[in-house]
Amino acid sequence: MSADVSADVKEAPATTDAPETLLAVTDLKKHFPIMKGIVRRRVGEVRAVDGITFDIHRGETLGLVGESGCGKSTTGRVILQLEKATNGSVNFQGQELTSMSGSALRKVRPHMQMVFQDPHASLNPRMTVASIIDEPLLEHNYGLKAERHAWIEELLLQVGLSPAHANRYPHEFSGGQRQRIGIARAIALNPDFIVCDEPIAALDVSIQAQVVNLLKKLQADLGLTYLFISHDLSMVRHLANRVAVMYLGKMVELAPVDELYDNPKHPYTQALHSAAPVPNPVVESMRERVVLQGDIPSPANPPSGCSFHTRCPVAKPECAQRTPEWREVSVGHWAACHFA
Repeated sequence: MSADVSADVKEAPATTDAPETLLAVTDLKKHFPIMKGIVRRRVGEVRAVDGITFDIHRGETLGLVGESGCGKSTTGRVILQLEKATNGSVNFQGQELTSMSGSALRKVRPHMQMVFQDPHASLNPRMTVASIIDEPLLEHNYGLKAERHAWIEELLLQVGLSPAHANRYPHEFSGGQRQRIGIARAIALNPDFIVCDEPIAALDVSIQAQVVNLLKKLQADLGLTYLFISHDLSMVRHLANRVAVMYLGKMVELAPVDELYDNPKHPYTQALHSAAPVPNPVVESMRERVVLQGDIPSPANPPSGCSFHTRCPVAKPECAQRTPEWREVSVGHWAACHFA
């Protein structure tokens, strides 16, 4: 009897809990030409982004950190096709963005937006708040005027501003309020993916937490996916699910947030952690400092082999000769270091 019963029972299909990949970036490069002379002869190039590979899962926040000038903002702009890639692939929801242009790219734009770093520069001072938020709605033919007006009022409420202030100009708001206007504009078209390019860097410390908490709330309410670019390691830890570290146009480490902060594999990541203060004087006094020597090299003339070897405290001769492989050193933890 038991044999007959087992014969009638069908094997259950295997289930996987693998998250959906919203964005896949492969070997992405962006090189800016260096031109000189009257005839504008090309004499070199700035390797702002130099062959990075990563993906972002739907509903998550990927933090992107590194020193100023390492290529973080350029990465965000190339992903959104505000800058054209020199080489590589940007696949968004199964569509290859680097090969798109014109009307095809225009159809994808509502699904991916950007919150800019400086709320003073990113808002037109001659336009009212209502006009600023209405601009993308008009551009993409969103409803009638009355419908757009009602939606603008709802957006202002979502970001913590009063609809009664819709006819004011940007200069009448504080920096934190201006950034909320920028966030309202970014979510106006119900996007799936938002690049947050250091959205709190220009704000007072007292306001930064409010804006980050707003981004978290909107993510939970609207199902948003973020690429959060920052140099503030403590804020990234508060917001991100995974963190990627960039140095001189290359990605050197990528891991879940707790893994990256508790067990960094790359010497550069370890140096970043040691530079971030801990709000506990006892712990701070016992921490081991990693002090990097020298300055970051020029992206127009990067070092051979591992780009970090000129400042790395554990570098060996082979680091100058051989470029480290981007590899998975443990489950979900990637690094580009010969000794990780």
